[in-house]
Amino acid sequence: MKAFIEMTKEELAATKIELDQKYNEFKQQHLNLDMSRGKPSSKQLDLSMELLNCHEYLSNGVDCRNYGGLEGLMDLRKFFAELLSVNVDNVLIGGTSSLTLMFDYLTQAMLSGVLGNTPWSKLDHVKFLCPAPGYDRHFAFLEYFGIEMITVPMNEDGPDLDVIREYIKDDHVKGMFCVPKYSNPTGTTYSDEIVKGLAALKPAAKDFRIIYDNAYYVHDLSQPGDQLLNIFDELPKYNNEDLVIMVASTSKITFAGSGVSCIVASDNNIADIKKRLTIQSISQDKMNQLRHLVFFKDIPTLKKHMQKHAEILKPKFDCVIDSLTKELAGKEVAKWTTPNGGYFISLDVMPGCAKRVGELCKEAGVTLTTIGATFPYGKDPQDSNIRIAPSYPSVDELTKAALLLSICVQIAAIEKLSEN
Repeated sequence: MKAFIEMTKEELAATKIELDQKYNEFKQQHLNLDMSRGKPSSKQLDLSMELLNCHEYLSNGVDCRNYGGLEGLMDLRKFFAELLSVNVDNVLIGGTSSLTLMFDYLTQAMLSGVLGNTPWSKLDHVKFLCPAPGYDRHFAFLEYFGIEMITVPMNEDGPDLDVIREYIKDDHVKGMFCVPKYSNPTGTTYSDEIVKGLAALKPAAKDFRIIYDNAYYVHDLSQPGDQLLNIFDELPKYNNEDLVIMVASTSKITFAGSGVSCIVASDNNIADIKKRLTIQSISQDKMNQLRHLVFFKDIPTLKKHMQKHAEILKPKFDCVIDSLTKELAGKEVAKWTTPNGGYFISLDVMPGCAKRVGELCKEAGVTLTTIGATFPYGKDPQDSNIRIAPSYPSVDELTKAALLLSICVQIAAIEKLSEN
């Protein structure tokens, strides 16, 4: 197929007539398809129903029905420590969501400060670095607290280290968010060089923290999955043990919103967090912790469980990517990622066209992630990025949605080119 930018106005007009006809045929189907959020499908949730059959309540003599155990069940701490290759003493078990752990940590930094430093709420200006395209929930947290967001470009191997190194010379810059493996939405796994570079950072702010959202640490679509260098092995080489606060959870492993989460940090950071936790809570839900321990038993069992997830998810990702390739390759109107895991595909359309693509899709019955959401303040400077979430719809639904999306991308591109 000839690239759109090489077509004459007459050729573009003729192509648009064909596309408009296909688009109107979709509108007549009155579709109602949702590719806006990375929700597990019902088939994925069914994989964990055995959790509900657990009637045990004792864990190494601990009655999980009662108060106590602020740090979480020791066996579950050991489980996460083995899974994430960290020291068990540096693991605390949280509630059902790692998002809550991140929000609570930011709240602590705002109200009480980090390791004795001035609370951020008492400073005249606080800034955070935000790799983008990135995760809209991270941006929402920062906007809620009135923390200024600074966009850091995402490259193929992770966030731009040169840009980060320049910004952290400012002591108002207090941290950054990261999704280091299968980043939301690009699917990028940080290279060894990027992980080592982050571990070696020397920020002007002594209370600078990297919030390391390791949400997709076992979410491979095929084997072998991407390998992520363990940043906790690198930090001591630069006397930077306190630099990173990592979170993880089982929310897309068992039941979304009803899993268990953990926070991993240095001895100093763990002690600092526990000061707040002793006031905030008596204990987390140990019955849910025990259910997960009984369900998984060990790491090999968890990995087999994740292979079942992959068997459901991979055909959906393949469906979308195959459709984009078939419909858009060679036309120079879009490019997209082909991730080895995670929950998203990142689509970049012709600059100035993403919002229009979103409008066209919505009018024809397909809901996409809010355009611009993958950038701080919801403002994509190029108006080009679209996050695709293939997990929830069926393959049949995705087949229709992906074809419609491709048609909308082409229509928007022709409209843009016809403006010139």
